[in-house]
Amino acid sequence: MTTPRRAPGGFPVVGIVGGGQLARMCAGPAAELGLTLSVLAEGPDASAALVVPSSPVGEHTDAEAVLAFAAACDVVTFDHEHVPADVLAELVASGVPVHPTPEALRFAQDKLAMRERLTALGVPCPRWVRADTAADVEAFAAQVGWPLVAKTPRGGYDGKGVAVVASAAELTGWLARAQEAGTGLLLEEKVPFRRELAVLLARSPSGQAAAWPVVETVQTDGICTEVLAPAPDLDPDLSARAVEAGLRVAGELGVTGVLAVELFEVVGADGEASFVVNELAMRPHNSGHWTMDGAVTGQFEQHLRAVLDLPLGDPTPRAPWTVMANVLGGEYPDLYPTYRHVMARDPGAKVHLYGKDVRPGRKIGHVNVSGDDLADLRERAGHAADYIQGVVTE
Repeated sequence: MTTPRRAPGGFPVVGIVGGGQLARMCAGPAAELGLTLSVLAEGPDASAALVVPSSPVGEHTDAEAVLAFAAACDVVTFDHEHVPADVLAELVASGVPVHPTPEALRFAQDKLAMRERLTALGVPCPRWVRADTAADVEAFAAQVGWPLVAKTPRGGYDGKGVAVVASAAELTGWLARAQEAGTGLLLEEKVPFRRELAVLLARSPSGQAAAWPVVETVQTDGICTEVLAPAPDLDPDLSARAVEAGLRVAGELGVTGVLAVELFEVVGADGEASFVVNELAMRPHNSGHWTMDGAVTGQFEQHLRAVLDLPLGDPTPRAPWTVMANVLGGEYPDLYPTYRHVMARDPGAKVHLYGKDVRPGRKIGHVNVSGDDLADLRERAGHAADYIQGVVTE
C-alpha cells in the first residue's frame, strides 16, 4: 500500500524516511498510540516494509519520492541521518513538519560540525582538529601523541569510517578522498577511557524533555553487542552531570525526537571520573533498545510522542536491571527454530528480530532480559543471542 489509511478520530499519520529496524520497531507503539505509520522504504522487503502496511518504495536521496511520500503525512521523521541537505530543504519548504529539523540534524550528519558546536558550548570532547593534509596529521600528532583516531565527517556507522592510525601514511587514501569531497577528516586524540556510556533522552518541539538512566555500552569490533541499564557502579554525581550535558545539548541544538549521546568515561590523574562526548545520534538508538521492555515508556513510543509534540511518557525503569544483547548474523539463515528454542529455554527473555537476511556480523535482532541479578541477566541475554547466532548450540 502506497497511501496511508487514516484512523478515525483525527489521529495523525507519522512518516518515517527509511525502512530499517528502527522504523520497524515504531510499528507496535504507533498502533498502541492509535497513530498511523507510513514508511518510505528502500525496497518491498525492507525490515519495516514487512510490518507497516503503508510502505511506498523510494530512495531517501530522491527529492521527488520524499516529497510525494511526505504529502500524505502530518509529520516526517527519520530511520537514519543520511538524507541529503538539499532534500531536507525541499521537504521543509513543502510545509510538512520535520523532526529533527535539518538545522539540528546537521550536527548528527557532520562530525566536524558536531565537534565545533559542542566545543563552543563547553561540552567535554576529546581534543580534535580538522585535517586536510599529511602535515595537518603530523602537527596534531605532535600535540596529542600517536595513535590518532581518524573519522570521515559524514556517513560512518558501526565502526565504519573510523580508523586508529599510527602514522600519517596510513591516511593517504582517506586524505585524498576527503580533499576530493572538500570535507577534510576529523582527527581526535585516542582517549584512554574506562568504559563507554550513553545518555538517551527525548525532547519535544515545545521543549519538554525526559531522560532514561545512563547506560553502559559494550563494543566488539566497533559494534555495540551489549547494553547494561543502568550503568553499573556509576557515580551518581557523574550520572547527573552526564544527563545534564545531554539535556543541554538537546536544548542548545534544538533537537526534537530521541537523542543519543555516546560518552567515554575517563579517569583523571587525580582519580576523579569524568566523561567526554564521542558521538551524537538524533533518532532511536541501539543503546536504548533495552527500554522497549525495561522502561515504562520505551524509546520508540517516546520518539513518536516527541515528534508529534504529545506529552512525553515516563522513562522510569521497570526493574533494577535490564540487559540488552545484540543478535548478530552468523552462518545459519534459518532463525525460527533457534527463536523457538530461546523462548522455551527462557520465557522471561524478550526476543526482537528485524526480518533481515542473515549476513555474518550484521545486526539482525536483540534480546532483552530484566530482573534483580545483573550477572544472571548478562548470562541469559548473552546465551540467547549466541544461540540464535549459532555460536552455541545448547
